Amino acid sequence: MSEAFPRHVLCVLGSGLALSEMERIAAGFGGFVLDREYSEAAPDPRMPEAFEASVAAASFDEADWAAVESHDTVGYLLSAPMMRELAFDTSRRLLAVTAALLRSGVAAVKNESNGLAHGRDRWLALADRAADATDEGLAGALVAAWVKRPIYDGHVLYSCGMHLLGAPEVEIEVGEERPTEEGLLELVAHMDTLAIYLLTDPRAEEIEDGAGFRMGEDAPRWLLRTGTSARYDEDDLFFNPYGYVRLTHTE
Repeated sequence: MSEAFPRHVLCVLGSGLALSEMERIAAGFGGFVLDREYSEAAPDPRMPEAFEASVAAASFDEADWAAVESHDTVGYLLSAPMMRELAFDTSRRLLAVTAALLRSGVAAVKNESNGLAHGRDRWLALADRAADATDEGLAGALVAAWVKRPIYDGHVLYSCGMHLLGAPEVEIEVGEERPTEEGLLELVAHMDTLAIYLLTDPRAEEIEDGAGFRMGEDAPRWLLRTGTSARYDEDDLFFNPYGYVRLTHTE
């Protein structure tokens, strides 16, 4: 296993909110610092394009896009490099930080460590959901907040962001024909089921390559394939040192 430790790099756009205030709010949750080298009290004209590339359109509304366009400050909040056993709780706390920032005047937020942005309402809904949840409910909220999915490589649907929760990425083999919209929703539900299993079930730590997996008692049987991914270099923020777990069809 790689010795790389994942970390969150959160891009925070302010509108009338000083960098020092961003830092103060984040510090109140423990373990998060402002990157003084890259943060700047000035607008960055690249941000609309950067947010668009982070699938912001999935949950952005007109007000969100207007907020990005009118930002006057760009802050980068960092978590410490996360040991595996601390990643889940760190990500839970950072979601609460994100909500606190948005409620204090932050315009928009995206995560550089998974290439994912949500609109204001979506961030706040996920934070509220996580605050009231435990076990599988909490895992589901954090997957929705921090894991980009599905990404299609022409053969496999895969995720990016499970490393921020201390778990392997989840994948599902679909072949060369792109799934229909209805089929895609079902496949993403399978990916989420596997992701929550990896985060909440102690048996997930002992997955063997080729083991069987069912979504429910009467559901079809899948095979689990495990491995390391070569999609990203070790120094890439997207890199997952825990590899992947892939759902494949039984013979």
